[in-house]
Amino acid sequence: MSAKYAFGVCRIEPENNIHVILEAFQSNLQMPLIMVGNWQQSDYGQSLFDRFNQVDGITLLAPIYDKKELDKLRANCSLYVHGHSCGGTNPSLVEAMYLGLPIAAFDVNFNRETTENKALYFSSADELHRIIADADKVDLPAIAAAMKEIADRRYTWKRIAECYAALL
Repeated sequence: MSAKYAFGVCRIEPENNIHVILEAFQSNLQMPLIMVGNWQQSDYGQSLFDRFNQVDGITLLAPIYDKKELDKLRANCSLYVHGHSCGGTNPSLVEAMYLGLPIAAFDVNFNRETTENKALYFSSADELHRIIADADKVDLPAIAAAMKEIADRRYTWKRIAECYAALL
């Protein structure tokens, strides 16, 4: 991997477990975190921003709507952290997979289904902290390659169109 930071992007909502992610990184010195989101849109987001914005190793960025700029940050991280716990197959997760990123995802059935059980999974700040601490002991490039293979096989527009055509 070309850089040594973790990255996440999402709406700052409780069901995306941002508090869990930030708590896992607050005492972490091995891998900094860059998190992009709409911090100012809710009391939840504002309280997290106020609590974690000055923590060493955590960078909280406002929403980035320029896809090239966002992909530049995303594509150069060494771990993509995905905290979504509601909603099914999430576009930001699929985009990270398509970029060939190693992924640590919140442990729910649809994240496991999307990544075919080949990502790293956490359901608490302690579990994510252990993933970060042990990142140098895990074959992150192999996880990244698996994510890319899954995205190329399952999540292309051609494949999606074929699935819809088969339904009709």
